[in-house]
Amino acid sequence: MAARVRVLGLGNELLADDAVGILAARKVAERCPPEEVEVIASSESGLYLLEYVTDVARLIVIDSVQTGRTAPGTIHVVCEENVRAAPGSTPHGTGLFDALALARKLGYNVPKEVIILAVEAADCLTIGGEMHPGVAAAIPELVERVVRMSVN
Repeated sequence: MAARVRVLGLGNELLADDAVGILAARKVAERCPPEEVEVIASSESGLYLLEYVTDVARLIVIDSVQTGRTAPGTIHVVCEENVRAAPGSTPHGTGLFDALALARKLGYNVPKEVIILAVEAADCLTIGGEMHPGVAAAIPELVERVVRMSVN
């Protein structure tokens, strides 16, 4: 029987703050029972996400974001319906919302609830760069929030 909640940590461990989603997801996996919460840490993007966004009731996504409006390490929590797609292409090509939209068009079983926890990043481009101290310091709180949302 599949878990009813899936946590999807996205990012790239080679790109400074962009690793936050993957690192947090691994810590969530240590805290949640696998029969209740499926945790995936992935550096994939675009349509490769299709299998991760289907066949689950609740999807919790952990990723980094750069709005430039808040301090690095700020945790933004938003529901899918409250996110406005950015105009033009994304750095990852097609993204999470494209995968969700395609899954819906194809009639796949998509989650009724998609929650995104995005950590404000300072640098998601430096290969081999160190994580900003504010971003690293946000990981314990991020993990706590995801665990609470997952076993709720």
